[in-house]
Amino acid sequence: MNADDRAPRLAHHVYVVELDRAVLRDRRFRARNPNYVDGMPCVYVGMTGLAVEERFANHRAGYKSNRYVRKYGLRLLPELYECFNPMPYEAARQMEMELADELQEKGYAVWQG
Repeated sequence: MNADDRAPRLAHHVYVVELDRAVLRDRRFRARNPNYVDGMPCVYVGMTGLAVEERFANHRAGYKSNRYVRKYGLRLLPELYECFNPMPYEAARQMEMELADELQEKGYAVWQG
């Protein structure tokens, strides 16, 4: 069996972090979400090769973190992403974009990593 015959490693995850609504005061964040429906959650969507909880802890600690998650991150929202994980890298990369778009279409305020 050569390298091309192997199944892709299912080592990546998409994840969603709930952000405090105070993030809406950030002009850049608000501009990225012109169709935000008042009262819907504000979230960050990302992907990682780590355990999702470890990645969230890294964000909060400032290690390779997104500034919105570091400043406004409240908690993980596994009900929005667990059904997709784990997956190969390329699938996770694509799913990150698709999930962000889907949530934005539903009225969420979204920042994608």
